[in-house]
Amino acid sequence: MLLAVGAVLVGFALLVWSADRFVDGAAATSSHFGMPSLLIGVVVVGFGTSAPEMVVSALAAWEGNPNLALGNGLGSNIVNTGLILGVTALMVPLMVHSKIVRKELPILIVVGLIVGGMLWDGALQRWEAILLLVGFFILIGWTVYSAMSGSDDNLAVEMDQELVEHAMSLKMALFWVGLGLVLLIISARVLVWGAVTIAESMGVSDLVIGLTIVALGTSLPELAASVIAARKGEHDIAIGNVVGSNIFNLLAVIGIAGIIKPLEAISPEVLHRDWPAMMLLSVVLLIMALGFKRQGRINRIEAVLLLLMYVAYNIYLVKTALPAA
Repeated sequence: MLLAVGAVLVGFALLVWSADRFVDGAAATSSHFGMPSLLIGVVVVGFGTSAPEMVVSALAAWEGNPNLALGNGLGSNIVNTGLILGVTALMVPLMVHSKIVRKELPILIVVGLIVGGMLWDGALQRWEAILLLVGFFILIGWTVYSAMSGSDDNLAVEMDQELVEHAMSLKMALFWVGLGLVLLIISARVLVWGAVTIAESMGVSDLVIGLTIVALGTSLPELAASVIAARKGEHDIAIGNVVGSNIFNLLAVIGIAGIIKPLEAISPEVLHRDWPAMMLLSVVLLIMALGFKRQGRINRIEAVLLLLMYVAYNIYLVKTALPAA
């Protein structure tokens, strides 16, 4: 048990560090090859911070733990919206200016409903997982088009500042991409082993471990990126990072895991507890960020609401998981 806990802690630390290096290297490499800054911000950084979720879920599915993979995908979205945006906006109230971010929010709701519909029969078949991955590539295409035609978006200005601050040579950028990817895989392997061992020792399901420990750990890169961006005044990067990551988790993370190992017996709690919690947080974020008749923003009162929702969900999760212990 102690070895498993140590593996989880070491896996988390290495995962966060390697994900940060990977994203910085990927952003710098893209810049060297002439990719527009807005495109780097939306695709490379926004989706790149979900690399830990993707690698961890893929390895979990490969090793016969698809419920851990599903828990990681749904749980990471709950952590991203409730905890990460809650903490970030509590430190620095966030204003939403980017048109792309405002367009992505309704897409997140639609994708969440589609995933819920696929899970409704208690299984995720391989063909459904393939559809999710196809949807992800379609979304990437739409994102590229939007970024290319929206160079005056506020997100582009913020991303230009980030690229200047993290400038590096092409050789160094490629080095960090390669090293970051290798360490991501190694740390994910260590983390999955530790998490599964803890689950077996405590008598709880892989799903619960995925929703809690693993989801929190794989979301740490988003937490670091959002807090740092918010403190620099880069509000759209802070929110866009979370929204892009959430869409990535639903389409690519769950999709890849489902292709590797279809989920044939999804726990009923997913549809009664976890998916509704994720959707409720997504809808609340949509209302806050779009603003409708006011400027879209997440102030400190709204940040506290997000945090309270996250805490309430976890209390309910623990209470419903205890009988299985």
